[in-house]
Amino acid sequence: MSLKRYGVLKGMAVGRRLGAGPSPHYQVHLVDEQRDYRIAINVRSKLFPSELEYFIDEHFQHPQLERLGELPLGFTPLDSTPGGLALDYIRGNLFEPWRMRPLPHEVPGPDNDLNEKLDHFCQRAMVEEEAFLYAFGERWGPENKRDKYFGFSPGNGIHDIHMNQGNHADFAAQDGTWQDGGLLFHFPAQRQWVAVFLKFQSQAWHTDDRTGHALTAAPTEPAVETGTGSGPAPAPEPTAEQPDGLVRIVAALVNDTRSPERETVTLLNASAHPLSLEGWALADAHKRKHPLDGELAPGETRVVRVGKPMELSNQGGLITLLNERGLKVHGVSYSREQARRPGWSLVF
Repeated sequence: MSLKRYGVLKGMAVGRRLGAGPSPHYQVHLVDEQRDYRIAINVRSKLFPSELEYFIDEHFQHPQLERLGELPLGFTPLDSTPGGLALDYIRGNLFEPWRMRPLPHEVPGPDNDLNEKLDHFCQRAMVEEEAFLYAFGERWGPENKRDKYFGFSPGNGIHDIHMNQGNHADFAAQDGTWQDGGLLFHFPAQRQWVAVFLKFQSQAWHTDDRTGHALTAAPTEPAVETGTGSGPAPAPEPTAEQPDGLVRIVAALVNDTRSPERETVTLLNASAHPLSLEGWALADAHKRKHPLDGELAPGETRVVRVGKPMELSNQGGLITLLNERGLKVHGVSYSREQARRPGWSLVF
């Protein structure tokens, strides 16, 4: 059934409350030039394991940021389709799955729980006058009553600020592609974008392209907490059911100096075994594919010359590697700024 009113809310943060109680949500009071809104962010799951997984990218780069910054204040409905501003944790190549870590919402001590991770950037956005907050999720309201947290009227806001596909069967009715939630903080003075991505541990990393329902099961055991350090989480061992990172996209030439252009993608077999690429494919941001074949030895790289219908735009884009089952193995994104130097390969 998917989300009914998916979109992005842009505004200025003026207040916040930490998540507490039996169903804790971190609450943000957001305003535009005319209205007040509340952003309700899950910081604990109703299902076991209860800790949400999170990833914060303090120097986020993505081809959609330029268009995102041009949006007006307030809520903008988004079509759940590729090529627009909608988020999809799997298909949008926003980050690598193994970078997510589970974290409790409330733990004694400083900067060691999910409430405090969110609060760090929200507090910063509240004191920097030019800062904007973008919340992706499902709109609610306006309601015929005051907001129960911040007291403004009418009650109005956005929730489901997390992955919205691959759900446990109890919540499968909310599944859909290109409708994931998330938070983006823009600090123009520093030319910095900060991205916050949230996911329930009960959600699967591979989903149906049409329904968003899980294709592979989520882990049956809770993820091991890896602490609160800033280093990247170790990548898990890829398997046939969870092939993420088995072969990686390590470079691409998207702005060639020759005419006609010769666009290439460089693949690396990161595994210890030879891999058949029969039935595999590369895909661009609009899901146009370039078929692959042959075998890739352990540690071997291959430069693949891609051609139509697949296109690697100089204006920024996505490159995704799919196996013979259509499961995502790896994906990268690049911006127009990154692609501006003719003849240079992008290294991922």
